Amino acid sequence: MHKLSFILAGSLLVSSGAILAKHEPKAPPEARETGEAVSCIPISQIRESRVRSDQVIDFRTGTNKWYRNTLPNSCPSLGFEERFLYKTSLSQLCSVDIITVLHTAGGSLTQGASCGLGKFQPVELIKKAK
Repeated sequence: MHKLSFILAGSLLVSSGAILAKHEPKAPPEARETGEAVSCIPISQIRESRVRSDQVIDFRTGTNKWYRNTLPNSCPSLGFEERFLYKTSLSQLCSVDIITVLHTAGGSLTQGASCGLGKFQPVELIKKAK
């Protein structure tokens, strides 16, 4: 039996007559590696995901630890949509798993590109001084 899990990152603002802005990709925040990369992280410990670009997703676990996943290839529209889903029959999200970008179309979500994950690198996000 397959377990279906969704992670949605970012937010959506819908308004009639909205002006579409050109998406300017931002560089992911700097991060310092804090240990060896791992192949999997337990799904039950994932508290948040932040899509940083078409190729980088940061995951926060219940222990307030961050894991940076750099996809082996760019995933079209991931950085723009900032939302994805995954399906797994395991209790872990692993580097062999596939994510699928979610698009908003006509008020509903549709599936976009599917892309493979990379390893999960434990990191400390570096906060910029103001």
